Amino acid sequence: MKTYRAELHVHTILSPCAGVEMIPPLIVQSAVESGIQLIAITDHNASENVEAVINAAKGSDLVVLPGMELQTEEEVHSLCLFDTLDQLNQLQKLVDEKLPDVKNNAEFFGEQFIVDETGDFIRRKEQLLINSTSLSLNEAYDFVTHLGGLFIPAHINRQAFGLIYHLGFIPTDIQWDALEISRHISYQDAILEYPQLENIPLIQSGDVHYLSDFLGANLFSIEKPSISEIKLALKNEKHRSLTLMKGS
Repeated sequence: MKTYRAELHVHTILSPCAGVEMIPPLIVQSAVESGIQLIAITDHNASENVEAVINAAKGSDLVVLPGMELQTEEEVHSLCLFDTLDQLNQLQKLVDEKLPDVKNNAEFFGEQFIVDETGDFIRRKEQLLINSTSLSLNEAYDFVTHLGGLFIPAHINRQAFGLIYHLGFIPTDIQWDALEISRHISYQDAILEYPQLENIPLIQSGDVHYLSDFLGANLFSIEKPSISEIKLALKNEKHRSLTLMKGS
């Protein structure tokens, strides 16, 4: 087994709320300098910058998983993580169909830049990315898991786009692989405040919108950085495991 320190919730300059410094080479550099070996790129309802970050990481020790932060019709943010760009592209096609056709107002919401692996500008994403799709939580979960991906509701303890705040409960009709808590609460406090979390695997993320946001609180003991291995670690099966770093 190998231990991977992971940050599974990273935005690029494609997300309108991300900092201008969130370009592929600086993301890779900051992750490596933070001692992180595994990240997932999870822009809001978009994936066009994922391949650029993967290419920017070539030659380094950093593994980059393709992903997206999907916003469901309930206004719940969820991380959708995959092994391949093909899987992610299939989700992107569905999201493009289910996202309102509203043009971004860059002066109000922020720019949505698509860039290459060096961070050079390619084009703007014109469709506003921070709206909710018309996909329900259950529909999104079913689609992502059918593709072989990992579906994790994000920052569930937050009022903004968090599962508990928007639904008032954690649905029991979904077999959650994991839920994400924000950097602002410890595992112990999360369990005390939300006892229903006790039997559900939890990851913790920095929700990286700026280079200073890298947290890397998740230590995965796995054979290789893949979705199937991460799922085993979340279940603590076959000698795989997940440990949350204290004080992160």
